[in-house]
Amino acid sequence: MYIFLGFIALLAFLIFLIVYYYNRFIKLKNQIDNAWSDIDVQLKRRYDLIPNIVETVKGYAKHEKETLENVIKARNMAMDASSVQEKAQSENILTGALKSIFALAEAYPDLKANQNFLSLQQTLAEIEDSLQMARRYYNAVVRDYNVLCESFPSVLVANQFHFVKRDFFEIDEKEKENVKVKF
Repeated sequence: MYIFLGFIALLAFLIFLIVYYYNRFIKLKNQIDNAWSDIDVQLKRRYDLIPNIVETVKGYAKHEKETLENVIKARNMAMDASSVQEKAQSENILTGALKSIFALAEAYPDLKANQNFLSLQQTLAEIEDSLQMARRYYNAVVRDYNVLCESFPSVLVANQFHFVKRDFFEIDEKEKENVKVKF
């Protein structure tokens, strides 16, 4: 009789563990999806602002056509990216292109003093800060999820229910370098 009760208690404990870890996976999965959505919102704001910046710069730096075209090309590439890795890579390229636009402002004093450009630059800086916070949150949730995917005993639940590790939003080493602008 005690063996049977012990078996029932062990079975109940195992069921509890499975349910507990499954629910943790679902919670973290939803947090990851939510964090990615927050990144998308900030990216949308960024994408909407870029044409305004480019048009403002065009008025002052007409012969910098290639730089401006590269910004638009990088923006379009970033908008078309689908996976986390593609999105991260294209966003890093776009960030570099935006840095080159702001470097142009240094060469054109009238542009640097233009109120529209300054306002756009400030708005973009705010968006970049919000984007950085959203990326940090996303990476923190992905880290927690990935640790759960690899830890024992939760790895057993992960394998059984096909919870797989997620990609971090990372930048390439070469993207960490300063942008070089030549006139």
